[in-house]
Amino acid sequence: MFVSLGPGDPELITLKGLNFLQQADIIFCPSTLTPSGKVSSRSKDILLELGLEESRISLFSVPMDKNRSEAIISYKKISTKIEKRYKNGSRIAVAAEGDAGFYSSTHYICDNLSVNNIPTKRIAGVPAFIACGALANIHTVKQEEELYIIPGVITQKDLEERILYGSSIVIMKPSQSEEAIKKVISSMQYVTFHYFENVGIKDKEFYSSHKQNIIERKFPYFSLFIICK
Repeated sequence: MFVSLGPGDPELITLKGLNFLQQADIIFCPSTLTPSGKVSSRSKDILLELGLEESRISLFSVPMDKNRSEAIISYKKISTKIEKRYKNGSRIAVAAEGDAGFYSSTHYICDNLSVNNIPTKRIAGVPAFIACGALANIHTVKQEEELYIIPGVITQKDLEERILYGSSIVIMKPSQSEEAIKKVISSMQYVTFHYFENVGIKDKEFYSSHKQNIIERKFPYFSLFIICK
């Protein structure tokens, strides 16, 4: 079972997700290595805050690199472990931040298991941009408005065209297009840019719609924009 944890605030997990985690024999969740060599796992932090036993949590390392070859190898290894535990009768959970079906790299694991005829299911969760809209107390889309979601990479020209078209826009992981986005912020005066960092993470959460404040910041990996005309 792929269990969505929500964007970071433990209280945003669904009751269904929490119930399954409490009954699971083992919970696999991703981790990364920081530049200093420390193992970091936001998913594990959420699980511990929910009161789940650390002894049931099993980390798997996911290299953070645009070249996905090493990450794909890691996903294959963890898929093999999951398959073995499944065949031994274990009740297995794979944790995913946000929603496991929305720009989640757990799809690699799901695909690997499906190839080997291992059945999978998914419990829905709150995507980051929904939590961001709540934090800013904005209606991301209204009535017949369209919503355009950009997974990180966009040019200045394409972003300007999307805004002029009239769509509300969500940019996931904007650090990949930081320079282009900042140029658009500077040039489009009558557009509101809602900028977020680490939504749901205690003491790290940040939100601003003040253009100069946004331009002066370095966009981290866990950041997001909601753009409304």
